[in-house]
Amino acid sequence: MSVPAGRPLAGHNRISTQALTSVARAAAAEALGVPAQDVRADWTDDGGLLALSLVTPIAVPSLTAVLRDPARVAGFGGPIWDRAVVAKSQILRRVTELSGAQLSRVDIRISGASVSDGGRVR
Repeated sequence: MSVPAGRPLAGHNRISTQALTSVARAAAAEALGVPAQDVRADWTDDGGLLALSLVTPIAVPSLTAVLRDPARVAGFGGPIWDRAVVAKSQILRRVTELSGAQLSRVDIRISGASVSDGGRVR
């Protein structure tokens, strides 16, 4: 059976909380350079939209590497605060893009540092 172009099918689609959580964890991991399993994501209702709260470590260069070459901080995307601010919008955009869910905001709490000798984490 063929559906005429531009005509929606009857019915509805639902994305489970577990699926949304997996998408949010993956988006945060991508933005902050850490494994998705290290990211905790929780959802709350915010006036009919979804508010995402994340607790996650963030990838940072080793202090020894920074002492040898202070430019390593820039190679990771800058100071932790600046990276967290940028990550909020990246995560909101990515979760919306992948799931279609409307988010009101993304709150990030950095829970630790994941020391990496790699370069750019994006």
